[in-house]
Amino acid sequence: MFTVYVLYSPSFNEIYIGFTSDLNNRFLSHNQFATKGHTVKYRPWVIAHIEDFAIKSEAMKREKQLKSSNGRTFIWDIIRKKFDTTDG
Repeated sequence: MFTVYVLYSPSFNEIYIGFTSDLNNRFLSHNQFATKGHTVKYRPWVIAHIEDFAIKSEAMKREKQLKSSNGRTFIWDIIRKKFDTTDG
């Protein structure tokens, strides 16, 4: 199983889109274990959206779609509804 996930940083109004085969460990990495990289500076993160796939290539394809302009619009719409924010 592969999960495409979107993290949201309410403190910084930032999003991060990725995919993984182990969401729990990946989430801990973004929020606690990592010492460098993009996500370190925008902690804490919350999981805003997930989609599960049986095939890795399908998850990678969806991740790429979500990182597009239309995909980011889709994600920000979800975040606005879920977190009651007007930014994005």
